Amino acid sequence: MSLRVIFMGTPDFAVPTLTEIIGQGHEVVSCYTRAPAQAGRGLDLKPSPVQRAAERFGIPVFTPKTLKSEEALETIASHQADVAVVVAYGMILPQAILDLPELGCLNLHASLLPRWRGAAPLQRAVMAGDAESGVCVMKMEAGLDTGPVGMVESLMIGPDMTAGELHDRLAPLGADLMVRALAALGRGGLRFTPQPEEGVSYAAKIGNAEAKLNWARPAKQVHDLVRGLSPFPGAFAEIDLGKGPERLKILRTALAGGAAEPGTLLDGEGTVACAEGAVKLLQVQRAGGRPVTGAEFLRGTKLTAGAKL
Repeated sequence: MSLRVIFMGTPDFAVPTLTEIIGQGHEVVSCYTRAPAQAGRGLDLKPSPVQRAAERFGIPVFTPKTLKSEEALETIASHQADVAVVVAYGMILPQAILDLPELGCLNLHASLLPRWRGAAPLQRAVMAGDAESGVCVMKMEAGLDTGPVGMVESLMIGPDMTAGELHDRLAPLGADLMVRALAALGRGGLRFTPQPEEGVSYAAKIGNAEAKLNWARPAKQVHDLVRGLSPFPGAFAEIDLGKGPERLKILRTALAGGAAEPGTLLDGEGTVACAEGAVKLLQVQRAGGRPVTGAEFLRGTKLTAGAKL
């Protein structure tokens, strides 16, 4: 059964779902996304990935600053949609809008709810060292990711998988899950189960202070922080290369052997001692530079084994 769909989303993660919904023959009557943001040296307005995709398909795009106005409510009602699909939109839907579509509002959330409700579930799962993540199709309600769940797909998180790699695995998995959910919804066969009260955790936005590495933590925690923040915003260490501290972004590490005072450089390959064990810097990036291996970075400095980072 073909449905009239309002699609609401903003980042790259949402694009496969939009594309798959269209590919399955549903009519996307409108697309809501965040307003274009200033980017680049010229501060030109840059449309969101979802806006660019919607425009390629000829779908009307709306970028309201708020959904709480009477005008926004009337506009959404005028689309006469059967269902709204929300994927990382970035704006809260008031109850009046949640009540508009006859079949409700479905949200694709990148975690195994109720774990990691909130804004940064991908990063938080990796930062916490979780062995598993996934995607859920949830019926939206007023609470933050508290609605009942209709479908779930899980995915193992490898010990060295970055948040970027998990993103790229979950985006198409979520797209497939959502179109299966819409098919079931269209024939009246999508059943929702309330989330359990146990196991709730919240994925708050990543603060800048969290991204700074602390070598006095166990190597496993340092490694998980690095991969959870890679490629964006990127974990970093402050290193003095002779002109005062500068920020070095750490994009990829590996657990390594060795022991010394935390923060001590153990060799010329970029192995750094932590509180328990050590990590090897596999990929780093100086401000304005390109990503290089830890060994390549050290060859361009005066840092040698025994130096403190």
